[in-house]
Amino acid sequence: MSDTLSARTITITGAGGDEIEAYLARPEGEQDAASRGGVVVIHHMPGYDRATKEMVRRFAELGYDALCPNLYHREAPGADPDDAAAAARARGGVPDERLVGDVEGAAAYLRALDSANGKVAVIGHCSGGRHAVLAACHLDVQAAVDCYGAFVTGEVPPERPITNLVDQLPNLSAPLLGLFGNDDSYPSPEQVDELEQILNGQGSTYEFHRYDDAGHAFFAVDRPSYRVAAANDGWERIAAFFATHLA
Repeated sequence: MSDTLSARTITITGAGGDEIEAYLARPEGEQDAASRGGVVVIHHMPGYDRATKEMVRRFAELGYDALCPNLYHREAPGADPDDAAAAARARGGVPDERLVGDVEGAAAYLRALDSANGKVAVIGHCSGGRHAVLAACHLDVQAAVDCYGAFVTGEVPPERPITNLVDQLPNLSAPLLGLFGNDDSYPSPEQVDELEQILNGQGSTYEFHRYDDAGHAFFAVDRPSYRVAAANDGWERIAAFFATHLA
């Protein structure tokens, strides 16, 4: 754990060479070179908001360099998170290919830091959970965390401009931690079962935890969906998972 940290907004190179906004948090104090892992935090559909930035700072407190790219920067640079999210949704959301490129740029930034040990994890909640799995199917990362990501498996409603990731899951090479609520509908317990069956069948390294009396967004402290026991246990699982794979 780090007693002090620094956090600031920076610019990184994302997909297609675009310069995009990102939020960086790092532990402060004496630190040996090449000693820290990095964490790319992928924000949820509500956007690059206060709750997501708090998560970025929490990973810095845990001793990692953490970075969240603003996936909506192109649609609404400098806009309020709600307005930016609305603008992005109006354009059909974040294209999968662009998401992978933005996360790749974030991972490259983290690996270029003097403190970096070369290991990077990705984590996301809600739509960010799906994006974390997507990124881990295409990029060189050492760990991935999916917090109740919808449409990794299962049918996608026709109005959604995305597909599930079933055909891409064979490319998953990083260990995956999944945290899910048993009262959730997206993903439903049946969709989580499907994902676990696929991962088990292809010999992937994974660890799933499911919580009773928890639905979607049980980590969200500012929503009625927040569940203290599930969130606290989930944070402990994340910390242990990263300690194993990013050390």
